[in-house]
Amino acid sequence: MICPGCGRERVYSKLIGFCASCIRNRFEELKPKIEQIHRETRREFNLPESIPSGKTICRQCVNQCGDQGHRYCRVREDGPGRDWAYLSYYHDPLPTNCVASFVCPAGTGSGYPRFSPVNHPEYGYKNLAIFYQGCTFNCLFCQNWHFKTMRRRVTTEEIIRAIDPLTNCVCFFGGDPTPFLQQTIEIARRAKGLNRDFLRICWETNGSMHPKLAAKIFDLALESGGCVKIDLKAYSPEIHYTLCGSSNRNTIENIRLLGKRFHLRPNPPPLIVSTLLVPGYLDERELESIAKLLSSIDLMIPWSLLGFYPQFKLDDLPRTSHSHAQIALDIAKKYHLQNVNIGNVHLLSNAY
Repeated sequence: MICPGCGRERVYSKLIGFCASCIRNRFEELKPKIEQIHRETRREFNLPESIPSGKTICRQCVNQCGDQGHRYCRVREDGPGRDWAYLSYYHDPLPTNCVASFVCPAGTGSGYPRFSPVNHPEYGYKNLAIFYQGCTFNCLFCQNWHFKTMRRRVTTEEIIRAIDPLTNCVCFFGGDPTPFLQQTIEIARRAKGLNRDFLRICWETNGSMHPKLAAKIFDLALESGGCVKIDLKAYSPEIHYTLCGSSNRNTIENIRLLGKRFHLRPNPPPLIVSTLLVPGYLDERELESIAKLLSSIDLMIPWSLLGFYPQFKLDDLPRTSHSHAQIALDIAKKYHLQNVNIGNVHLLSNAY
């Protein structure tokens, strides 16, 4: 399609109305429209329409919600802490379709014998998947947007009881675990007391939490053989805000913070970075910036590049193409990244 902003043939969503180049170059001009898109999207689910301003009362995440109105995630005002959270949970057979499966013990046997009972994928064992019903972002392409309609209160004690003898890993994801990190830390602490030979603790997150909290969960993952999987949605603040309605400042800072400690346990990797290849928006400039960031920290940090499927508000975009994925791989190679994987290969299209 022809982008109305620059008059060039571009891939872009009609909802956003502009291509990536226009957003980066004309962000201040376009920002009111982008803010309105996020307000309307959140209004559908009775969520606060914008990040509350005023004196900061919550430092849990990058939003630093003020005292004017409800907190952006809506859930932290209900007082979740160490004892309960809004979530659902289930057991997945291992190996599972995890962002880190190409490098983690469950998918490869890496870390054997200290962190895995076998030196191959852990068939016959289970992952306890804990899906948190809240988020600090407002991603227009959210693959799990249904969490916005869920509010199931589950105690920490119930989660501990769900860890059975075949559970080799516990993974916190969502939504996002960031609004509920206190409970995840308590679960990790109590799980350690179970005296299991193998029980890895992992977080899959947008990385928006306060850096002190990021360091705390990294310590727990490092000790248990688990990992922290940070999804870097976009590098430029303009594209990130357009897609997610929030800042990526903490996400990038936390990747740097944790990446500097990657060498403490390179096998299995304690940090994995993922990026969804959103057509038109995760373009060469975004991908090159992310690759440059990772290469400046540690060339061995795994980077999982994920195929995109049109979903939620960006359902008018195409699926990620094979050529888009190849461009991303070529950029990773250019920056000498050593551990790069294409995930969701079955979603890739043959379109140029």
